[in-house]
Amino acid sequence: MLARLARRAERLVENREPWSDVVGVARTALALGTMGTLLFSHSSSMFRPVVGLPTPPLCQGLSALSLYCLVPAGNLELVRWISVIVLVVVASGWRPRITGLLHWWVVFSLAASTSLVDGGDLIANNLALLLLPVTLTDRRTWHWEARRQGDSEGVLTRFFALSAVWAIRVQVSVIYFDAALGKTRVEEWVDGTALYYWLLDPVFGAPEYLAPLVRPFLLNGVTVALATWSVILLELLLFAGLFMEKRYRPMLLVAGLLFHVGIGALQGLSSFALTMSSALILYLWPLEKEFGVARLPAWVRGVLQDRWRLGGVSR
Repeated sequence: MLARLARRAERLVENREPWSDVVGVARTALALGTMGTLLFSHSSSMFRPVVGLPTPPLCQGLSALSLYCLVPAGNLELVRWISVIVLVVVASGWRPRITGLLHWWVVFSLAASTSLVDGGDLIANNLALLLLPVTLTDRRTWHWEARRQGDSEGVLTRFFALSAVWAIRVQVSVIYFDAALGKTRVEEWVDGTALYYWLLDPVFGAPEYLAPLVRPFLLNGVTVALATWSVILLELLLFAGLFMEKRYRPMLLVAGLLFHVGIGALQGLSSFALTMSSALILYLWPLEKEFGVARLPAWVRGVLQDRWRLGGVSR
C-alpha cells in the first residue's frame, strides 16, 4: 500500500515544482503590503487600547512569540522599524530559505499583538505561514531565479512544498466564497445600494479627486445596482476558479487584480490590495509559467549583484 501511495504521489508531482518566480512575485507583493502598513502606521496607533481587551501589545498564548512581546516595554517603535527592514529584504527576493521564516514571524507579530488589525493582515499571516514549506525547501539565492536545468528535489520534498500551494489555493477560494455569501445576508448588498453607501462615506469612501468620476455612477439607480451585484458575481467566479479549466484562470486573475486595485484606489486599502494580489497570483497563475523576472536588463542585475556582493545569482 505504501509503495502504491508513493507511486501515486510521484505521478502527482511529476514535472511540477513550486520554486519559480511566480512564488517570488507573490512573496514580494505580500511583503510590500505588510511593509506599507508598518511604514505608515506609528506604533501609537497600532497598539491603541481597546475596551474589553488587555493593554496592547497582546501577549497571551501563542501571541507571546510575537516580536513585540520579546522586547522591553517602550521599544515598540524599534521593532516596527526592524520589521520594515526585514520586509524590504524579503521583498528583494534574497535567500527565501532564511527570509521565509522571518517574513512569517513579522506578519504573525503584527496580526497577533496589535489591537487594530484588518482582514488583510490576517490573510497575510496565513499566506506567509502556508508558504513556509515552499521557502524552507527553496535552495535558490534569489526567488527570481529560474531553476537550473538538472536541479531536482526528492518526491517527498516536492510533494511537501506543492501541498502548501494547493492549501493556499483552497483557502483563497474559500475566502472569496465566504465574502460573496456574507454579502447576500446584508440588505444593502441584496438591493444593490451597498456601493452607494460605501463609496460616498466621508471616512471610507472615494477620495475627493476621484469623487467626480464615481459620483454619477453611484447616483444612478441602475449603474449602482449593477456595480454592487457585479462584486458578488466576481467573488463567486473567483471562488469557482478552483474548479475552472486552466485556460480561463489568467482572465479571472486579471479581473481579480483590477478589482483589488480598484478597491485600493477608491478606499485607500493599498496594503490589502497587495496582499490579495499575492493571494490571487498563487491561486490562479500556473507555477510552471514563469514571469521571467530573472531576465532583467544586465545593468539591473549588475547593481543587485554589486549591492549584495554575491558576484552573480548562482547558489
